[in-house]
Amino acid sequence: MIRAVILDGATLGDDVSFSSLRAVCDLTVYPLTAPHEVADRVRDANVVIVNKIKLNETNLAEADALKLICVAATGYDNIDLAYCRSRGVAVCNVVGYSTNSVAQLTVAMVLQLVFHLPVFTDFVKSGAYSASGVANRLTPAFGEIAGKTWGILGAGNIGRQVARVAEAFGCRVIVCRRTPDPDYPTVDVDTLCREADILSVHTPLTDDTRGIISRERIAAMKPGAIFVNVARGAVADEAALADAVREGRLGGIGIDVYTEEPFSETHPLYTVRDLPNVCLTPHMAWGAFEARQRCLDEIAENIRAHFAGERRSHVD
Repeated sequence: MIRAVILDGATLGDDVSFSSLRAVCDLTVYPLTAPHEVADRVRDANVVIVNKIKLNETNLAEADALKLICVAATGYDNIDLAYCRSRGVAVCNVVGYSTNSVAQLTVAMVLQLVFHLPVFTDFVKSGAYSASGVANRLTPAFGEIAGKTWGILGAGNIGRQVARVAEAFGCRVIVCRRTPDPDYPTVDVDTLCREADILSVHTPLTDDTRGIISRERIAAMKPGAIFVNVARGAVADEAALADAVREGRLGGIGIDVYTEEPFSETHPLYTVRDLPNVCLTPHMAWGAFEARQRCLDEIAENIRAHFAGERRSHVD
C-alpha cells in the first residue's frame, strides 16, 4: 500500500473528507508540523502532501522512500524543484480547483472597498441608524464601477474569471500576461498600473513576478485606484502599499496574501489594518468548501495516476 502523509492538514479545514485519498493510499494526517518535525514525519513516506510547508534538501535528505510530493495548491514555490529532480521525486500541483473561490473574494473585496460597506453596516449595528431619524445615509460617498478600467495582472484561469465578472459589471478590462490575450487588450505592466482604476493580481510567484508591483509602479497608479492582491505577497512591495493607502494616494487595498503568514506586528500592513479603506483577509481566498474538497479529490487522482505510470499535473 502507498504510504502518504499530510503535514499540515489544519490548513485544509476540518470539514472536508479525506475518503478519496484513503481509497488510494494509507494516509496519516498531521494537523500541523513544526520545521524540526518534518524530516522524521516524511522519512518512510512514499507520498508527502503539503499546503504551506517548505520542502527541500534540509528536510527531504533522508526520505529514501519518497516518490511523489503533492501540493494542495496551484502555486508550488514552497517546493525545491531542482532538489526534487535530482532525487527523482515527482511534484504535482492542482490547477483550477479554486478559480471560482478566488475570483469571488477578489470581486467581494473590490465591492466592499467601493461601497465602504463596513462603515454602513456598523452604522446600523451600532444603533446609530435607528437613532438618526433619517431614512438613509450616503456618506462616505461611493460610486459605480461601470465604465471604470479593471486591470488584471495574470490572466490565467482566475484572472479570466475575474475579467468576465468585471465585464458583467460594465468595466473595461485590460490584462497583462506573457502572451497576447484573445479576448482582452493586452498591455505591459507599466501601462496596466497607469490606466487601471481597479487592479487585481492573479499571477504566480516567479523570478519575473517577484516585486513586479514595485514602489515606483504603485506611485504611478491613479489617485484613488483600488489594488487587490490574491496571488502571492511577494509580487508587491507591501511597505509601499501601506504608505500609499495611509497617505491617501490609493483609494483602497484588498490583500489576502503576505510575505509573512501570519504577519507579525512589525509587518508594514499591520500598521494600516484598521483603516476603513483597507480589507485584509487571512489567505482564505482559495478556501471555499467546494474548492478545498475538489483539491483533495484531485490530489487523490494525481496519486493514483502517478503510481499507475501516468503523468498528470506534474510540475517537476
